[in-house]
Amino acid sequence: MRTLLLTVLLLSLIAGRSLAQSPEIGKEKHLFFHDIRTDAHHHIVPWNQQDPAASYDEILHLCWNYWKNMPCYWMRKIPDFKQKFGMEFPPLYLLFRTHDPADMGIGGDQFAMMLSSFNLWYDYTGDQEVLDNMIFQANWYLDHGLSASTALWPDIPYPCNTEKIPVYDGDLVIGKGFTQPDKAGSFGYELVMLFKKTGNRRYLEAAVKIANTLARHTTAGDKDHSPMPFKVHTATGAVGTILTLDRKGKIESNYTSNWTGTLRLYQELIRMKSENSTAYQNSFELISKWLQSYPLQNNRWGPFFEDIDSWSDTQINAGTMASFILDNPDWVPDWKEKVRGIQKWVIDTLGIPYWQQYGVTVIGEQTAYIIQGQSHTSRNAAIELRYAELTGDTSRVTQAIRQLNWCTYAVDVDGKNRWTDFDSYELWWTDGYGDFIRHYLRGMAAFPEIATGNHLLRSSSVIRNIRYEKGKITYLTFDSQSTEKIRLESRPKKVVAGTVRLKQGTVPGDHWEWTPLHHGGVLEIRHTQANEITVIY
Repeated sequence: MRTLLLTVLLLSLIAGRSLAQSPEIGKEKHLFFHDIRTDAHHHIVPWNQQDPAASYDEILHLCWNYWKNMPCYWMRKIPDFKQKFGMEFPPLYLLFRTHDPADMGIGGDQFAMMLSSFNLWYDYTGDQEVLDNMIFQANWYLDHGLSASTALWPDIPYPCNTEKIPVYDGDLVIGKGFTQPDKAGSFGYELVMLFKKTGNRRYLEAAVKIANTLARHTTAGDKDHSPMPFKVHTATGAVGTILTLDRKGKIESNYTSNWTGTLRLYQELIRMKSENSTAYQNSFELISKWLQSYPLQNNRWGPFFEDIDSWSDTQINAGTMASFILDNPDWVPDWKEKVRGIQKWVIDTLGIPYWQQYGVTVIGEQTAYIIQGQSHTSRNAAIELRYAELTGDTSRVTQAIRQLNWCTYAVDVDGKNRWTDFDSYELWWTDGYGDFIRHYLRGMAAFPEIATGNHLLRSSSVIRNIRYEKGKITYLTFDSQSTEKIRLESRPKKVVAGTVRLKQGTVPGDHWEWTPLHHGGVLEIRHTQANEITVIY
């Protein structure tokens, strides 16, 4: 994924420190920012606290506080910047992919990832500043990043700013005018979530336009062509190019396996009975058949990243497919076997044994750069915890927790989150924040033993206006029919849906259940008649 990684990789090899293979394997005592801490069995534990639950909560707060107070970049080259864009100091994440202002261009998936993580983080914290940041990011991207409504591919976001201004107009490698349809689908899905959270129809209308464009261009695909291309020019429809595997020639960028965001977008709009639901359903079925016929059979899980100019299979494409299957087990026959097949491919292809002395295998980003990544390792862990929750197979839970423990070392005491262990400039906004926070929260929801305090961990409906007070949690759900999972330090005294006090136990109709843990427990609420919930504990 990284423009400077060839140089970095060469330097690491010269230094005898290839992360995938090293003569000093297991002798490392320091990781990212911190000295390694272990338990009595010499297995890795978090750097900040012995208890994973307390550690993860602190780590996520550190990340959010760093993001909230992120350094800004003075736009000296644009004297009238404030007049044009309404701000004097734009946040770095609107401009650059990393902490280094020399690294121009954001990641194509950056906005969708941040909305995804902060959607869950708002539910967990009830912090209005989180929601405000989501709104700010979505508005900015919609105001400064869409293709023309008259284009052949209209009203979809460009993945990158090709100049050092926060205006998104093309692709990092190919240039202006090119977009990545798979990223548009992911962003569209997050816009629907934001509409449900805020009630602002602008987000729904923008999501509908994205879905309309994608549905219009969906084809059946084949082994070399996904239902839509990976990179395409919005005005002309010309498909972008990438290098061949041997880097001796160029081929059209006709293939990517990253379509689960688009499938989720269609699912939401179909459930909401959108006007163009028939077209969405047709596109959903074409994409589903293609994913089931090709990537799920041949493990061609590429490409994804905006700055790779040759073929590369990626953990993110494979992992998001596994997550989609876990959330939609009826989508494919033998869903358990399909998920296990994906996870085996990830370990066999991208697993890095460098830290095995500490009881953990970490996950590399992609076949082009099999270099450890905290975002990819935490994703793998969250998938395994969710699999254990659904199947009862807990054989991989311990390894998943050690992976999350390992990932804590990427976060410094001030919340800086480093992608690799090379230098202080590897602070990628996608990996360290957007594609990091959500995996811990999903892991907590699947395995509440690694959560602490009083927090909503999961809801089948979008959460609105959640408030945490002493001894009390109140929130609204977008749908009246919903199920929530909440981690509490003590058993609830009362649960109310609307004006009705719910009964405890597995009784017919609306009710709540309590599962005690070593400390506190887990509250699950099922309601169908009201969307205003109050929990007294």
